[in-house]
Amino acid sequence: MGVINEMFTVNTQGYTDIIDITKKVENCLNCHPVKDATVIVSVAGSTAGITTIEYEPGLLKDLPEAFEKIAPSGANYHHDETWHDGNGNAHVLASIIGSSVTIPVVDGILFLGHWQQIVLIDFDNKNRSRTICVQICM
Repeated sequence: MGVINEMFTVNTQGYTDIIDITKKVENCLNCHPVKDATVIVSVAGSTAGITTIEYEPGLLKDLPEAFEKIAPSGANYHHDETWHDGNGNAHVLASIIGSSVTIPVVDGILFLGHWQQIVLIDFDNKNRSRTICVQICM
């Protein structure tokens, strides 16, 4: 079994910035003659997450509203008492979403639903440059 690592960088605005990275992941996959494999897409950092969604305008509003109910910005977080950086909710939300997704590759194509895209969600309270690792396992 072989493993290939590809990386790319995404600049974000923070504050629950949701970015469709599906094409970038597909581009990483298409650089290699892969028929059947597993792809792990992971973001480095503890205030961002990777998941799949239907990337459409309504959900791009619904999802941040739901996150705000789960871990409101401006609430008191023990993390903020320790580090005084005001991003305690970003750490909570990133932990809930998780830092990676695993997607099968079947006949050289990511096994995603028609309306399913891979997204990076940056919860931090500032602009960031995020490094994404696409690990192709054959």
